[in-house]
Amino acid sequence: MPNSCSFRITRTAEDLAQTVAAISQRLVTLEQRIESLELRSTESKDVQSDEEMVMLDGVDQLLQECKGLLNNSSNDVDAEEIWHEERVSNHDIAA
Repeated sequence: MPNSCSFRITRTAEDLAQTVAAISQRLVTLEQRIESLELRSTESKDVQSDEEMVMLDGVDQLLQECKGLLNNSSNDVDAEEIWHEERVSNHDIAA
């Protein structure tokens, strides 16, 4: 009877050792996957940041162009007002 009990303990210990080894291997695999996902996440953030910077540069350029157009159109309006005033003045002088 003591021999069968000892055999069961030994067998159970071996099973536990195999289970612990399998769990350890899975843990290593999961850690590798996590590292890989973290690297991808970091790389994609860098790529997004570069893409966002390009997009923001494009938006900034569009804003500058719009400001330029607005300035030009306000200058054109001022110039038209000046021409209109000169025409009125010339018309009064001619009369």
